[in-house]
Amino acid sequence: MLALSFAAAILAVFEWLHHAEFPPAGTRFLTALAITAGFALLAWFAGGVNLSGALAGSAVSFIMTVRDLRMFLALLVVFAVTLVATRVGYARKQQLRTAEPAGGRTAAQAMANLGIAALVVAVAGQAWPVLALAALAEAAGDTSSSEIGMAFPGKTLMITTFKPVLAGADGGISLFGTIAALLGAASVAVAAVTTGLVPLGQITIIILAGFFGTIVDSLLGAVFERRGWLDNDLVNLFSTAAAVGMAWMIG
Repeated sequence: MLALSFAAAILAVFEWLHHAEFPPAGTRFLTALAITAGFALLAWFAGGVNLSGALAGSAVSFIMTVRDLRMFLALLVVFAVTLVATRVGYARKQQLRTAEPAGGRTAAQAMANLGIAALVVAVAGQAWPVLALAALAEAAGDTSSSEIGMAFPGKTLMITTFKPVLAGADGGISLFGTIAALLGAASVAVAAVTTGLVPLGQITIIILAGFFGTIVDSLLGAVFERRGWLDNDLVNLFSTAAAVGMAWMIG
């Protein structure tokens, strides 16, 4: 309920700030509504999200899509990367008891990964595309890193001590997971540049900021999540915020 309320609040802020630009009867408004509602239903039926995840995801996806339809491709890339990475090595993850629940991602997980990007789109000025894409790049990179790292663990080390730990441990990093993080972040940046949402010169900012967010995620996992001070959803939320902050500083 808290995650759904967060989604509703961002939607309300967006409508308050941009109601004149995107009137409810306007073509872009209705197009974005149809696209995101249809996408949410497909994601629900595909098992990528549960009902609450579909509701929260459709709300934040609508905000990004109505601001610029090209953001929807970036969202599709994040969803595709998340879905594929989650499915890779699923049997092994079940043995490790780290596999995602079969019911799909929840509203809390959707908002942890997409909430900051949607908030940026709602309130930021002209620099909103690169900042929002940095948050999406972190979400794609973090999911790729953790899921691929568990599927092909190799040598997994704790990021704060570099001592060996089991695959899937909070704060654990591995070679395959690190490569997957970079590729996941790059996939979002490449999609954005391909559609012309951002110029080629900003691709490095998005990738670096997204990857930086995955490092923050691992550090928060090692220091706070392992002690039970933060749960995974809050770690993801803060990590996407860190990616936005890095993109703002280096942009």
